[in-house]
Amino acid sequence: MTILHLAKIAGEVVAATQRRLPAQVREPAMRVPVCFEPHPNDEILAEGWEPDILGLFVGSPHGADPGDPAPLPAQILLFLENIWDYAEDDETTYRDEVRVTYLHELGHYFGWDESDLEARGLE
Repeated sequence: MTILHLAKIAGEVVAATQRRLPAQVREPAMRVPVCFEPHPNDEILAEGWEPDILGLFVGSPHGADPGDPAPLPAQILLFLENIWDYAEDDETTYRDEVRVTYLHELGHYFGWDESDLEARGLE
Protein backbone atom coordinates (compact mmCIF):
# COMPACT_ATOMS: atom_id res chain seq x y z
CA MET A 1 0.00 0.00 0.00
CA THR A 2 1.39 3.44 -0.85
CA ILE A 3 2.15 6.08 1.75
CA LEU A 4 -0.47 8.33 0.11
CA HIS A 5 -3.15 5.70 0.58
CA LEU A 6 -2.02 5.01 4.15
CA ALA A 7 -2.18 8.76 4.88
CA LYS A 8 -5.67 9.04 3.37
CA ILE A 9 -6.94 6.22 5.57
CA ALA A 10 -5.16 7.61 8.64
CA GLY A 11 -6.66 11.05 8.03
CA GLU A 12 -10.14 9.55 7.87
CA VAL A 13 -9.57 7.56 11.06
CA VAL A 14 -8.16 10.53 13.01
CA ALA A 15 -11.04 12.79 11.89
CA ALA A 16 -13.64 10.18 12.88
CA THR A 17 -11.89 9.63 16.22
CA GLN A 18 -11.85 13.36 16.92
CA ARG A 19 -15.58 13.62 16.19
CA ARG A 20 -16.24 10.95 18.83
CA LEU A 21 -14.16 12.61 21.55
CA PRO A 22 -16.00 13.98 24.58
CA ALA A 23 -16.95 17.63 24.05
CA GLN A 24 -14.60 18.95 26.75
CA VAL A 25 -11.50 17.53 25.01
CA ARG A 26 -12.59 17.67 21.36
CA GLU A 27 -11.75 21.33 20.76
CA PRO A 28 -8.25 21.30 22.31
CA ALA A 29 -7.55 17.94 20.64
CA MET A 30 -8.44 19.32 17.23
CA ARG A 31 -5.93 22.17 17.69
CA VAL A 32 -3.04 19.68 17.90
CA PRO A 33 -1.67 19.02 14.42
CA VAL A 34 -1.34 15.37 13.42
CA CYS A 35 1.55 14.72 11.07
CA PHE A 36 1.86 11.55 9.04
CA GLU A 37 5.35 10.24 8.36
CA PRO A 38 6.42 6.89 6.93
CA HIS A 39 9.02 6.27 9.69
CA PRO A 40 10.72 8.24 12.48
CA ASN A 41 13.47 10.48 11.15
CA ASP A 42 17.14 10.32 12.13
CA GLU A 43 16.72 13.04 14.76
CA ILE A 44 14.00 11.05 16.54
CA LEU A 45 16.08 7.88 16.36
CA ALA A 46 19.09 9.79 17.74
CA GLU A 47 16.97 10.62 20.81
CA GLY A 48 16.82 6.89 21.54
CA TRP A 49 13.39 5.98 20.14
CA GLU A 50 13.10 2.57 18.52
CA PRO A 51 12.84 2.54 14.70
CA ASP A 52 9.51 0.68 14.88
CA ILE A 53 7.77 3.26 17.11
CA LEU A 54 4.16 3.82 15.98
CA GLY A 55 3.61 7.38 17.15
CA LEU A 56 5.09 10.21 19.17
CA PHE A 57 3.83 13.34 20.87
CA VAL A 58 6.27 16.25 20.77
CA GLY A 59 6.07 19.80 22.08
CA SER A 60 4.36 21.37 25.05
CA PRO A 61 1.51 19.50 26.65
CA HIS A 62 -1.93 21.03 27.13
CA GLY A 63 -1.97 23.49 30.01
CA ALA A 64 1.80 23.98 30.05
CA ASP A 65 3.06 27.39 31.09
CA PRO A 66 3.18 29.42 27.86
CA GLY A 67 6.46 30.92 29.08
CA ASP A 68 8.16 27.53 29.15
CA PRO A 69 10.44 27.12 26.17
CA ALA A 70 9.49 24.22 23.92
CA PRO A 71 11.65 22.89 21.11
CA LEU A 72 8.58 22.35 18.93
CA PRO A 73 4.92 23.28 18.96
CA ALA A 74 2.63 20.53 20.21
CA GLN A 75 2.06 17.91 17.53
CA ILE A 76 1.30 14.24 17.15
CA LEU A 77 3.43 12.20 14.77
CA LEU A 78 2.03 8.95 13.38
CA PHE A 79 4.50 6.68 11.59
CA LEU A 80 2.26 5.10 9.01
CA GLU A 81 4.52 2.47 7.47
CA ASN A 82 5.40 1.27 10.97
CA ILE A 83 1.70 1.04 11.83
CA TRP A 84 1.04 -0.78 8.54
CA ASP A 85 3.83 -3.25 9.34
CA TYR A 86 2.46 -3.71 12.87
CA ALA A 87 -0.99 -4.38 11.35
CA GLU A 88 0.61 -7.05 9.15
CA ASP A 89 -0.83 -5.46 6.00
CA ASP A 90 -4.42 -5.79 7.22
CA GLU A 91 -6.48 -2.63 6.61
CA THR A 92 -8.96 -3.25 9.44
CA THR A 93 -6.14 -3.76 11.93
CA TYR A 94 -4.34 -0.72 10.49
CA ARG A 95 -7.40 1.49 11.01
CA ASP A 96 -7.78 0.30 14.58
CA GLU A 97 -4.10 0.82 15.35
CA VAL A 98 -4.13 4.34 13.88
CA ARG A 99 -7.04 5.14 16.23
CA VAL A 100 -5.34 3.57 19.26
CA THR A 101 -1.99 5.22 18.53
CA TYR A 102 -3.63 8.62 17.97
CA LEU A 103 -5.49 8.35 21.28
CA HIS A 104 -2.32 7.23 23.06
CA GLU A 105 -0.37 10.22 21.76
CA LEU A 106 -3.29 12.57 22.45
CA GLY A 107 -3.21 11.26 25.99
CA HIS A 108 0.41 12.42 26.28
CA TYR A 109 -0.71 15.87 25.14
CA PHE A 110 -3.27 15.99 27.94
CA GLY A 111 -0.85 14.44 30.45
CA TRP A 112 -2.86 11.22 30.74
CA ASP A 113 -1.59 7.69 31.13
CA GLU A 114 -3.20 4.47 29.90
CA SER A 115 -5.54 4.22 32.91
CA ASP A 116 -6.70 7.83 32.36
CA LEU A 117 -7.54 7.01 28.74
CA GLU A 118 -9.41 3.89 29.81
CA ALA A 119 -11.34 5.79 32.49
CA ARG A 120 -12.46 8.23 29.79
CA GLY A 121 -13.47 5.42 27.42
CA LEU A 122 -10.74 6.39 24.95
CA GLU A 123 -8.69 3.19 24.81
